[in-house]
Amino acid sequence: MSKPRVCVYVPIDSSGDSHSQMQQAGCEVVLGKTSWRTGIDRDTLLGISRGADALLGATIKPEPIGRTFFEQFSTLRIVAKYTIGVEDIDLDAATDLGILVTHSPTEANWGGVAEGTLAFMLALLKRISERNQHVKSGGWRDSTLMSTYLGRREDGYAGITVGIIGLGRCGSRVAELLAPWRVRVLACDPYIEDGKFTSYGAQRVSLDSLLEQSDVVTLHVTLTEETCGLIGHAELDRMKSTAILINACRGRVVDLEALCDALDSGKLAGAALDVLPEEPPPQDSRILAMGNNVILCPHMVSANVPGTLQPAIPLATQAVLAALRGEVPEHVYNVDAIPRWLERFGDQPLISSVP
Repeated sequence: MSKPRVCVYVPIDSSGDSHSQMQQAGCEVVLGKTSWRTGIDRDTLLGISRGADALLGATIKPEPIGRTFFEQFSTLRIVAKYTIGVEDIDLDAATDLGILVTHSPTEANWGGVAEGTLAFMLALLKRISERNQHVKSGGWRDSTLMSTYLGRREDGYAGITVGIIGLGRCGSRVAELLAPWRVRVLACDPYIEDGKFTSYGAQRVSLDSLLEQSDVVTLHVTLTEETCGLIGHAELDRMKSTAILINACRGRVVDLEALCDALDSGKLAGAALDVLPEEPPPQDSRILAMGNNVILCPHMVSANVPGTLQPAIPLATQAVLAALRGEVPEHVYNVDAIPRWLERFGDQPLISSVP
C-alpha cells in the first residue's frame, strides 16, 4: 500500500519537526514554498497537492477553495488549518463531500487579538497618535488634545461603556481584560447562553441597544453569511458621534465605504482596523487617507513573540494524523460533515499509530 500523501501547502514549522513526525508515522510529506504572509492561490495549491489525502496550511487567497477544487481529489480526508479562520474554504462543499475542515483556536492567537483590541481602544481614547504627532511637530500641551478617562470614579463619573459584539473566545477575553478598568460592558451574541454573559461581567443587550449605548464598539465574530456586512450605514447611524469602532475579526464584517462615510461626516469619532475587505488595500482606498483618528494594522494584531502560529503546529498536525488513522480529530469546524466522513473514512486507517 502506498503511503498517505500530506501536502503542507503553507509550511510554518521552520524546525521541520512536525514534518518528520508525519513522515515517521508513514506519510509522504510534500512541502509548498509559499509564505503564510502572502498565502497561496487555488491553482498553485492544486498543482502541488494532487493525490493528497490531507492538506495542511494557513491562508488560501484570493478566492476560497470550493466544490470544483475538492472534486479533483478522490481520497482527501481533511483540510487542517494552522489558523482560526476558515473563510478561505467553502464549508458547505467540504461538508457535502465528507471532507473535514479543522482549525487551530490557540490562546496565542485569540488572546493576542484580545490584547490588541485593548491596545487599539487605549490608543484612540488616549489620542496617542495625535499627541505624538503634535509633539514631533513642535507643539506641547494643548487643550484640544484632551483624552477620555475610562473607568468609573468615586467623584461620580460613570466611566465609559464598551460594547462587545461576539462573546466567544476573543470577545470573552476582552471582557475579562476590561474587568479591572471599572467600565460598563455590554455584549451581544445570539449563540451564547445567559450564564456566560454574567460570568464575564457583561450585560446582555440587543445589537441596536449596544450600538446606541456604547462609547467603544468592538467586533469579535466569525465571518459567515449572517455577519458579512453586519456593520453598515444603518448600524453606524445608531452609534454615538463620539464613539469608536474596533474591528479585529474579519474585514467584510464592516461595510468599509459606510465606515468612511461616517468618519468623513463626523458621525463617528474614530476607528481601529486590523482587517480590511481587501488585503492589502488598494492604494486609492479612502481608509488610507484618514487622519489620526483611524488606526490601521496589517492583519497582525495577534502576531506576537513568541510566534502566534507556532502553538498551532501540534494541533493541526495531530488533526491530520487522527484523520489518517480513521479517527475524527479535535477542532472540527464543519461538524455536520462528520457522519458523511465516517461513512467514507471511519475505521479505515492509512497509518497505524502516532510515533
